[in-house]
Amino acid sequence: MSAIEQPLIHWVEDDQPRSARWRSESGNAAPKRVVIADDRMTADTAYRLACEGTGMLWRGDFQNARQLLQALARRAEPKAEKRGKPRQPPASPKDAFNLHRQAQSQRARTLGMLLLPFEADYSIPLRRAPDVQQACNEAYGKPSEPFVASLRELLGLIGAHEWRKKGVEIPALGDRIHPHYGVYSPVRGEYIGLVAQAPLPSTKLAFDIGTGTGVLAALLAKRGVARIIATDMDPRALTCARENLARLDVDDKVTLVQADLFPEGRAPLVICNPPWIPARPSSPIEHAVYDPESRMLRGFLGGLAAHLEPGGEGWLILSDLAEHLALRSRAELIEAIDAGGLKVLEKIDIRPQHPKASDPSDPLHAARAAELTSLWRLSVR
Repeated sequence: MSAIEQPLIHWVEDDQPRSARWRSESGNAAPKRVVIADDRMTADTAYRLACEGTGMLWRGDFQNARQLLQALARRAEPKAEKRGKPRQPPASPKDAFNLHRQAQSQRARTLGMLLLPFEADYSIPLRRAPDVQQACNEAYGKPSEPFVASLRELLGLIGAHEWRKKGVEIPALGDRIHPHYGVYSPVRGEYIGLVAQAPLPSTKLAFDIGTGTGVLAALLAKRGVARIIATDMDPRALTCARENLARLDVDDKVTLVQADLFPEGRAPLVICNPPWIPARPSSPIEHAVYDPESRMLRGFLGGLAAHLEPGGEGWLILSDLAEHLALRSRAELIEAIDAGGLKVLEKIDIRPQHPKASDPSDPLHAARAAELTSLWRLSVR
């Protein structure tokens, strides 16, 4: 992010006007008002200020700031229903989704108001502050100047650093994938299992569209595909994929290309796992989950025929969660397949195994419980 994109925030401290660069990798706007806060601030006062949109620049103990954030999170949870006055259920699954997203966004804004100072080398000048320089380097790149960021964002950076270090076990690979900050982690492994089991139309060449961590390109290589061209628009994803493919010793089989959807040419197998929900992402990191107006899905289906060799197959990996939330109908999907000059050879389904699918307290439980993830085997009509 350039300095032009990073606004200054202003506050008064010790009767002197101060300012610093605001940093938000998740795209959150800088708070318009900032006050100084320390260990004397109560959770109730902090919550009131956060709800008003006032940023609190922390000058106290770092671990106390973490405890305060936990207290704010408890206060931001939906209030219990009053006895005898049950909450009105949403009118439709789409309303439930929109209300859930609205609540998530409001909660993120509120919890993002607890701010930390950072020095130019990514150190935090607070008591008991951890060493976060490596986590910040991985997410932000080379340090340049002091700045202010939210504690919530920092905890996200630390979590991403731990995932990157530890990796995600992928049974179909018999190994781990190490996701970078801002690159979608393949924690929902059922779709990988589908790709591991579907019959390959050829082992000569495959295109992996939107490779992300490189997990599907690596899996195709492990299955014996001699050459894979993997594309992504995001430089972070390409860097992440490059490291994973090298670690798995399949980088000699995979060529990485920065491209919007397809590389040049044709292949006997073209695979794509687009974002599953046709909605607007609220931050750059959400682009792997939310696909506004199904842009990537429609782009893949619309361009697939021109990139398949005769007799080749396109594999579309897609959850039907959007259908259960009334965000996209099955008829719309079939129409897009038909409009692309394609036909369905087979649809292979699997039920999600993630915890939310069996959590009745989740606001979207009904849709998640009915969800299927499918691999659509497509060919030119």
